[in-house]
Amino acid sequence: MSRIGIKPIQVPQGVKVTVGPDLVTVEGPKGKLTQSYLPEVEIKVDGSAVKVTRKSDTKQARAYHGLYRNLVNNMVLGVSAGFTRSLMINGVGYKAEVQGKILILSLGYSTDFGVAIPEGISVVVEANGQKVVVSGRDRHAVGKFASEVRGLRLPEPYKGKGIRYEDEKIRKKVGKTGVK
Repeated sequence: MSRIGIKPIQVPQGVKVTVGPDLVTVEGPKGKLTQSYLPEVEIKVDGSAVKVTRKSDTKQARAYHGLYRNLVNNMVLGVSAGFTRSLMINGVGYKAEVQGKILILSLGYSTDFGVAIPEGISVVVEANGQKVVVSGRDRHAVGKFASEVRGLRLPEPYKGKGIRYEDEKIRKKVGKTGVK
């Protein structure tokens, strides 16, 4: 039995979960999210909890059981509290700024990067342009946008220059002069 899938999802006050034949809709203070699901699982709302069960015991149904439970849980958390991902920019002259719906990044190249901020995501630049906080209600969209920004200048292992997640640890290497 799936340890994740059998846990009921607690729905906080102000959040409404609607289950259709193949679509789950979650509405809350931060907006509305929808997710389609396959017929191998069944989603039911019992009072202030949502339960996900599987219809058969096939390998595919067992996989979908935990998957859809976590997707619905992320939707409930997203419309009630939201998700954030912080990026740290490290390097001489490296900085970020937001101009309208575009994130401008100076990353040591001859030109600056302009990244369009998707709908439903907000970006705040803190600490003199060295910290970028990406937030939104959809966990997948927040993580994808943060990953795309990080991919513009990956952190390098010698000086640690580049863009990294705030909770990411960079293992630094010893340069040529440190080896004897």
